[in-house]
Amino acid sequence: MNRIELIIATAVILFVAFTLGWFANWFIHRFTRVSLSDISELERMSKELHDAEEERDQERKRFSQRETELSTELRQTKAELAAVMEALKSVREQT
Repeated sequence: MNRIELIIATAVILFVAFTLGWFANWFIHRFTRVSLSDISELERMSKELHDAEEERDQERKRFSQRETELSTELRQTKAELAAVMEALKSVREQT
């Protein structure tokens, strides 16, 4: 095999390798491409997730407010109970 034949054989092998690589790239991109229906589905899911997160944040705020109200009410009830217990104790001591 002389020098010219070696160059031609190398060029053909490189061209075939390039063609196979290009075809493989095209084939992979052809089947992994995202369709418009998938994009619209992702947008819909994104909007639903955003709405759910907003609703969760509102519920957390409402829960925190309700927890504060109940804590205040519990403290008042405990104070009233302590006052009633003191009054009951003083009544028992008087009798």
